[in-house]
Amino acid sequence: MEIYFLAAILFIIIFITIIVSIKIMGDNIIATQKNTTEAYDRRLSELNFQLTERNNTLQKTVSDTLVQIEARLKFMQDDNNIKLEQMRSTVDDKLQKTLDSRISESFKLVSERLEQVYKGLGEMQNLATGVGDLKKVLSNVKTRGILGEIQLGAILEQILAPEQYETNIATKKNSTNVVEFAIKLPGQGNGNVLLPIDSKFPLDAYNALLTAYDTADQEKVNEAATTFEKSIKLFAKDIHDKYIAPPDTTDFGIMFLPFEGLYAEVVKRGLVEELQDKFKIVIAGPTTMAALLNSLQMGFKTLAIQKRSSEVWQILSSVKTEFDKFEETLNETKHRLEQANSELDKLVGVRTRQIQKKLDSVTSLTEGEGFLISDNIED
Repeated sequence: MEIYFLAAILFIIIFITIIVSIKIMGDNIIATQKNTTEAYDRRLSELNFQLTERNNTLQKTVSDTLVQIEARLKFMQDDNNIKLEQMRSTVDDKLQKTLDSRISESFKLVSERLEQVYKGLGEMQNLATGVGDLKKVLSNVKTRGILGEIQLGAILEQILAPEQYETNIATKKNSTNVVEFAIKLPGQGNGNVLLPIDSKFPLDAYNALLTAYDTADQEKVNEAATTFEKSIKLFAKDIHDKYIAPPDTTDFGIMFLPFEGLYAEVVKRGLVEELQDKFKIVIAGPTTMAALLNSLQMGFKTLAIQKRSSEVWQILSSVKTEFDKFEETLNETKHRLEQANSELDKLVGVRTRQIQKKLDSVTSLTEGEGFLISDNIED
């Protein structure tokens, strides 16, 4: 216990000593700080005086400089205002001219485009009217047939000569059924064999088939295809029964389909061979029809060449006979010319010798007389 008491006393003494030391140090610091503050105050007074002097000087200098700068700025501002006004006037003029020019060009371009639009609208209206008319034409069975007939007639007119085919002719004897066109093919002797061509246009069945294709319903497609095939076969049978009658006609006929899509559908359905075998009918579209007619035209030209060849052969035979006669006459003429030449040589030879003999005697006489004259002169 005494030890603890002593330790406590010792701690109190140390604590008091520290407090006293701190107080002494605080007094020293305060005295030092007071001296420092007084020194700082004196220094600050000096600096404040110097700064005041320099501030006055600087303020005067800045005031003078500001006056000069203000004067220069006012001069520059006035000058810039004048130049800006000039630039503004120039830019306004150019902008106005450019704007007027651009506006004029834009209005002109817009006017041209509007005119083109109006023109296109007019053409579209005409086209719509034409499409409507075409739709009306195609909606009627009779007019559809006339359209196919016109197209077929145009193809025949472009490829064949008018005398190579007939129009609206009855190919069967004592029949009132007339086929639209029939091509004249060479027959025996000077006769002709007719090749009947009829235009068919099963548009309703074809449109129904196209509509079925669009639905992608296989059952509807099969149903429409069956109807389409029946229609084509009925047309083929009709042509066969009405217009094919050998030997006045060929044993086959041609069914013309006006549209390539229609012809392609017939080919796709495999009806070409069936119609040829069963009804003796050849299917032709616009392109294949032209190719078929060109082939027939080449056949006509070949027959014409053969016919001309026989005529030329007859002419050559006649020329050969005449040439033989000419050769005989030429030989006789040559013989007579040889005889005349021989007689002429004989005549010329004898007479020439006689005349030459007479001339020689005359020459000798003249020379003798000349010598006599010379002698007389010398004497």
